[in-house]
Amino acid sequence: MRRPVPKRLAGSRAPGRFAGDVDRFIAFLELERGLSRHTREAYQRDLDQASAFLSRSGVADWRAAPAQTAGEWIGSLGRGFAPASLARKLAALRAFARFLVREGLRKDDFSALLSGPKLVRRLPGTLTPEEVGRLLSAPTGASPAALRDRAILEVFYSSGLRVSEVAQLTLQQLDLEGGYLRVFGKGSKERIVPVGGRARDALTSYLASGRPHLVKPRTGSQLFLSNRGTSLSRVRLWMIVRAYARRAGITKPVKPHLLRHCFATHLLGGGADLRAIQEMLGHASISTTQIYTAVEPARLLEHHARYHPRNRG
Repeated sequence: MRRPVPKRLAGSRAPGRFAGDVDRFIAFLELERGLSRHTREAYQRDLDQASAFLSRSGVADWRAAPAQTAGEWIGSLGRGFAPASLARKLAALRAFARFLVREGLRKDDFSALLSGPKLVRRLPGTLTPEEVGRLLSAPTGASPAALRDRAILEVFYSSGLRVSEVAQLTLQQLDLEGGYLRVFGKGSKERIVPVGGRARDALTSYLASGRPHLVKPRTGSQLFLSNRGTSLSRVRLWMIVRAYARRAGITKPVKPHLLRHCFATHLLGGGADLRAIQEMLGHASISTTQIYTAVEPARLLEHHARYHPRNRG
């Protein structure tokens, strides 16, 4: 049974004979892999760019694309892209090559021998528990906005959610009595995330005395509401976190994702199991979560260099 092929995403420039297979791959990413529109658009841009290169090189279509020419495309990008962008383009090419083989459109995987830039994984930034405490205490008073903002900050730190996940939360996803959230993350994958005691208290106060004052006639089931009764955007959530960080006197650049890093780092430092942290963060691979294992040793090295008498000049 042939998959339905959706309309091409905006901005596509793939030559005609290349476009059909790219369309089928993008449909596969949407309908069977459940990838977000943002990811699909990025993959399509990459494959359209590769298609144009192959067409100019005299290749008829993807089913006839030589591995050498595909490698020449990666090589032609040179220094025009950051290593992370080059790695993503290579990932798109590899996923597409495997798709063509799986669909019986090619017998060989033309990407099997391709290599890309080696990425240096930087340690995520973090705040100390004392700094987090100051941040979470920054929203003061009993106004609806203050109650809402206190609950938002507590949820970010207590549950380690992505900013998009907090923006999309609904009342139905929250079980205060059970102390958990049902979260739909990347690829619409569902996971259960605990909500700590202080976050539950903040949510209880917000739902009782804050949210009712923000509800408007057309308000839906969104958990966190703006003054207009609509859901808060990711940009607005970013601005809320930044504003309270400044109020708390924190000079580090504080973004919602930093609180996610704090969540993971502080849990790990307290002895939590890495697999449990992986599940709560919604990481598909344990290797993504393992970067946090380097954060505590890095801090120990910093303290050793700063305070050990044999390290002083």
